[in-house]
Amino acid sequence: MKGILGTKKGMTQVFTTDGKLIPVTVVEVEPNVVTQIKTNETDGYEAIQLGYKTVREKLSNKPKMGHTTKANTEPKRFLREIKGVNVADYTLGQVLDASVFEAGEIVDVSGVSKGKGFQGVIKRHNQSRGPMGHGSQYHRGVGSLGTMRPMHVLKGKKLPGQMGNVNSTVQNLEIVAVDLENNVILIKGNVPGPKEGLVVIKTAVKKPGKKNTAKDLITYEEMKEAETTTEVEENTNTEEVVEEATNTESSEETNE
Repeated sequence: MKGILGTKKGMTQVFTTDGKLIPVTVVEVEPNVVTQIKTNETDGYEAIQLGYKTVREKLSNKPKMGHTTKANTEPKRFLREIKGVNVADYTLGQVLDASVFEAGEIVDVSGVSKGKGFQGVIKRHNQSRGPMGHGSQYHRGVGSLGTMRPMHVLKGKKLPGQMGNVNSTVQNLEIVAVDLENNVILIKGNVPGPKEGLVVIKTAVKKPGKKNTAKDLITYEEMKEAETTTEVEENTNTEEVVEEATNTESSEETNE
């Protein structure tokens, strides 16, 4: 088990060398600092605490600054625990980057989903509406609230209410590419949360040891080179055709 904190930047798409299109989510991974190591002797379980995104001292307080000072680092905006790791592989103050993961690994991504506000049962629970004719007098209602015998609404009844803005995890996503130069991880598919939202990337719980074959992606430079080569070939072929046509006309005039 391993993990790292990142920022969701949005979605895009990449192409493989065999022409397949892959939708990916771009996650920016700034350096993470190990701010605390928890062991069975001191805390009753093993975990590491990661600090993410440096903030000014003015925006922090003395307890937080004292906590991060032990790790010889600056105050952090986010502190999250990663459980199930081998704490012997980490040291206090160690810096982690995107190289923690490799292309082809399967991960679980957690974040806070987008808030939708107060919604009805049709949007919130995917229920069906009634007939939209005026005579039905029932269009987007909640429906029956239960039998009369208990004389109250049973717990768990699907009703309108707050939708979204909850901790959510999408499991078994594949890492398509890791860009160490730009501190970016490309994850196949979508992940919870809005743009600029905090996400936690961890080794997949259901597939901890699985790793797919890394895909060969086409870079922007390769695409530009291919386009340039194609344009040069087309121009060369056009010039050859024009030259042949000119020579043919000249020979016909000479024969006449």
